[in-house]
Amino acid sequence: MLAYLIGTLAEKSPVEIVVDVGGIGYSVSITTSTHQQLPALGEKVKLFTYLHLREDAVSLYGFATEEERQVYKLLLTVSGVGPKMAQTILSGMNAGELREAIIANNVRALTNLSGVGKKTAERIMVDLRDKITKLDLKSSIAIPVQSDTQQARSDAYSALLALGYSKAVAEKALRAAIAESPNAKVDELIKLALRNTQE
Repeated sequence: MLAYLIGTLAEKSPVEIVVDVGGIGYSVSITTSTHQQLPALGEKVKLFTYLHLREDAVSLYGFATEEERQVYKLLLTVSGVGPKMAQTILSGMNAGELREAIIANNVRALTNLSGVGKKTAERIMVDLRDKITKLDLKSSIAIPVQSDTQQARSDAYSALLALGYSKAVAEKALRAAIAESPNAKVDELIKLALRNTQE
């Protein structure tokens, strides 16, 4: 299996990037936490990876840190949590924040994320409490994204669509996020939209 990729960052968006490894472009789905830590286009990048295989699709997920990948894999062990939902959860909160929410039994922190129902959130709390407390996680420090306001809003909207939300839901989520933080950067807009809007 693919443990990690090291190559040139050829393309990037808040939810997906392309890494050129020896002339082969790998399309990798990412979280906003990982997006915050990416270098500029054309620079060298290393991502820890998780390969998800299905009969009808092969998907590659990438993470800036081994910690985030460990938490992602833990989420996948919970019934009802698939690769996309795990990506959404770790886009709405980083690995350290998720651990804190689980330890505090803060179900609401998870149900505030679009697509995460109360039963699923409660299963995450029960199934992962013992496992996640054993991990040495540090809260990620956000690295500002250099983008003007309009570009940030456009990128955030595209990211919501890429995560599977309809145009109507994405627009409603983005309006709510902008109202809460008009000058937010793209990653923060995505987090606000995921936390405050229910599909």
